Amino acid sequence: MRGMSFVTALVFSRFKHIFRMKQLTAFITCSDIYMGPALVKKFIDLGFHVVRHKSTELSEHDINQLVSSAGDIHLLIANFAELPMPSSVSDINTEDWGHLFNTLVHPLMFFVRAVTPQMLQRKSGKIIAITSAAPLRGIPNNSAYCSARGAQNSFIKAVGSELARENIQVNAIAQNYIKNSIYYPDAFISTEKFRDHVKRNVPTQVVGSAEETAELAAYLANEDCKHIVGQIIPLSGGWVT
Repeated sequence: MRGMSFVTALVFSRFKHIFRMKQLTAFITCSDIYMGPALVKKFIDLGFHVVRHKSTELSEHDINQLVSSAGDIHLLIANFAELPMPSSVSDINTEDWGHLFNTLVHPLMFFVRAVTPQMLQRKSGKIIAITSAAPLRGIPNNSAYCSARGAQNSFIKAVGSELARENIQVNAIAQNYIKNSIYYPDAFISTEKFRDHVKRNVPTQVVGSAEETAELAAYLANEDCKHIVGQIIPLSGGWVT
């Protein structure tokens, strides 16, 4: 296990005997964007069979078919991203509002609803949503985006509480200031203006890595992680505590 982080080594050592009996399946949405690439790599490294899907806008019917064709899903990672559409509250565009909910909130509900019956039947499963810390703090002139991300977080809290009795652990990683191609690409985070912004606003004074998100997701997916349910876990360098 040379080169593995301490957390990864612990998770791997716990999972490897399970893999010998039956390989676990992780379904990762939007696998090519946001935290998708890092998550795919992490769970392949851990020995999961990873089912990837790249589309960002899916109908309820499409999602039901995808989940049905994937077979037994032991872990769902709902990874959705959409650019904010900044505006003052008096200028919120109705179409923009609907688009944010159609790409962030509705597919999250459809995927969770689709995988829940099989997890209930097995009385085991893990659901991890990759959301945002933005609604935990509130960003002026971004009320539409914060509302959509806040709806994701509230949904996860409620579902986590609901399914905990059935040995299904549901949580969210609510992040900000994590390097990725959607919100914080290289060209943006390398500017002096942004570096100054980070120093003023982020207690760690750095932008985090997608690999850290994947490490946290691996811990939450660990079979022994059973007492963390319905939590919105900030990963933002102290921007939200």
